[in-house]
Amino acid sequence: MKTSDFYYDLPQELIAQTPLQRRDASRLMVLDKTTGAIRHRHFYDLPEYLRPGDCLVLNDSRVLPARLIGHRPTGGAAEILLLVDKGDNVWECLVRPGKKLRTGATVTFGDGQLTAEIQEVLPDGNRLVKFHYQGIFLEVLEELGRMPLPPYIKEELQDQERYQTVYSKVVGSAAAPTAGLHFTPELLEQIQAMGVRLCYVTLHVGLGTFRPVKAEEIEDHDMHSEYCVISPEAAELITETKRSGGRVVCVGTTSCRTVESFANEDGTMDPHAGWTKIFIYPGYRFKCLDALVTNFHLPESTLLMLVSALAGREHILHAYEEAVRERYRFFSFGDAMLITTMMPEPEGEADKTRLSKKPFPTE
Repeated sequence: MKTSDFYYDLPQELIAQTPLQRRDASRLMVLDKTTGAIRHRHFYDLPEYLRPGDCLVLNDSRVLPARLIGHRPTGGAAEILLLVDKGDNVWECLVRPGKKLRTGATVTFGDGQLTAEIQEVLPDGNRLVKFHYQGIFLEVLEELGRMPLPPYIKEELQDQERYQTVYSKVVGSAAAPTAGLHFTPELLEQIQAMGVRLCYVTLHVGLGTFRPVKAEEIEDHDMHSEYCVISPEAAELITETKRSGGRVVCVGTTSCRTVESFANEDGTMDPHAGWTKIFIYPGYRFKCLDALVTNFHLPESTLLMLVSALAGREHILHAYEEAVRERYRFFSFGDAMLITTMMPEPEGEADKTRLSKKPFPTE
């Protein structure tokens, strides 16, 4: 398949620049992965599409405030973005301005609480940077760092916690697992009270998630690596769910990629920790995942290819066409989609639900 097969036209004004005041007030498009039928709901309606015995898989990774803005000895501005912890206070980083930050250059942040020294220029243009500070590095970052928002978000984030899920715990992501941003503690309690089990896995999101697919044929794309962990408790929960006939409902493509990377052929799971480069696109056979909560993704992106593998490219592109027509909000701070096998419409909900079965136009 060609990368261009996953293009759709998106008006720029539909790219959400700020989060809604209430997390779960975002819209929720429910897409039947078999028929392509669509319902327009709100995220707080999600429990109506879950069943007792289901397992909701959430990525508990927490975003590192990894964007540091400081100054060079000359007084000129400089920016460093942390990517990978190499140990011994050395990180692989992106830097700006690249021409000024060669080997040996230094950058100071805050009132001198943190200093960075460029140790090496890597072949891809990234830098190995050694940091000098007093105290605990994560605490220094919490004070001086900013959230590394995606490039399509132009506005500054007023409350940094709005780029964290309410259940984030394990620090290490360069970007948020954004499908989880819609949950509130109250909504999670409601879901758990109805007999749905909550399962936490960890995948540290890398900036590679924003890199465009440059290959003409999608099979030629070199997928980025991300580190993930499936604990013994998570593996046991998922395995019990599959064996008892419940559904595994992943929240976000990161949770999906985690469980699909290490699931057994029958969908059961063993504990695991390691790197994954799994690339899911149409033709992939899902081993573990039954349904997916996700946001709306960039045109021609690997994430759009992943959801197309689950629901079919034609159904997905039709759903996105409908989302544009209905003025949904797109990307990280935007609205959500539930891809599932749709259950009958809840009684009395007809006034809140609209169905769309318009076939995708033939090419």
